Amino acid sequence: CLSPYSGGMEIDAIRLAKKLSPHAKILMLAREGYFIASQQNDYVGYNNIVLETIQFQSSLSFNLIFKAREIIKHHGVKNVIFFGASELKSLYFAFLGMEINLIVRHGTTKSRPKKDWFHRLIYSNVNYHVSICKHLLENVRFIIPFGKNTQEMLIYSSIETKPFVKENHTCPTLIHIGRIAEGKGQTDALMACGILYESNIDFLFYIVGGFDKEYETTFMEFYNTLPYKENIVLVGFTKEVTSYLAKSDIFLFPSYGEGLSNAFLEALACGLSCIAYDNTSFPELKDLGFDFSMVKNRDITQLKKELLNTATHLEQKKEQLKNNNNVIQKKFSLKEQTTKYLQILQ
Repeated sequence: CLSPYSGGMEIDAIRLAKKLSPHAKILMLAREGYFIASQQNDYVGYNNIVLETIQFQSSLSFNLIFKAREIIKHHGVKNVIFFGASELKSLYFAFLGMEINLIVRHGTTKSRPKKDWFHRLIYSNVNYHVSICKHLLENVRFIIPFGKNTQEMLIYSSIETKPFVKENHTCPTLIHIGRIAEGKGQTDALMACGILYESNIDFLFYIVGGFDKEYETTFMEFYNTLPYKENIVLVGFTKEVTSYLAKSDIFLFPSYGEGLSNAFLEALACGLSCIAYDNTSFPELKDLGFDFSMVKNRDITQLKKELLNTATHLEQKKEQLKNNNNVIQKKFSLKEQTTKYLQILQ
């Protein structure tokens, strides 16, 4: 994963490396000086996981091509699971003439088809496209060109639920987890909180996640206009996500376009009342048997109404949420995920 960001995809790359490390020798290849490399204390040495980093300026880079090729040869790599998209153009040239079992893992909804001659070329040596939900499976079919030997697979990411003690508090406590970026839902969530303020309902709202630098100014300008900004805690990036889930009652997640949010699944597993828009993978989660609230896509009025209803009926909703953990144990188990990956590793 050569991404410079600090969101779900990057965390998923680290998690998958750790999950597969009991079954294979794992090399993590990351971009020098960015998030994944900075988190090496969390995974380097874990079941002998090794880290290599590459410095490059653009997604099509001679340094990326030659350095990746050198590292792959040095470590005798046979399988590559790639998290991302843009750097694949360099990896295509890095892997030329090598027998690499290339697996591209898709966790983000893409909007523009990539079926021109150049993308057909760089995707031609992909052996497997792995999607983490049915929505993304269909998205990949529409967006991504398949080579003559390319196959597709659906592999849900496993969710590890850790026991924790739910904290008592005096007012409804909300949480959103995710990179603070345009379309990730934080702005709509904050607007929805206006209904609590207008109804004289005291509340606390944790926004957990780091900023996309290009969006930080826009978000803070909006945040500073809110008359209830004192009720909002900008936590930033933290490894103590579970502790914030333990403090919370409602997971408010009106994202415009998720692949499949691990944070949303973790909130369901922790017994929170979850609210999302009716888009992307959320209808699929409903079909799998999860209990949560889903409102019309980008409808702030409906979002406000559902938030008010949830905040004023928290105790009544707790009974309805007990089955969510059972669904996670059946559909999102570590055994199921690792078994499916081991089937396609050579």
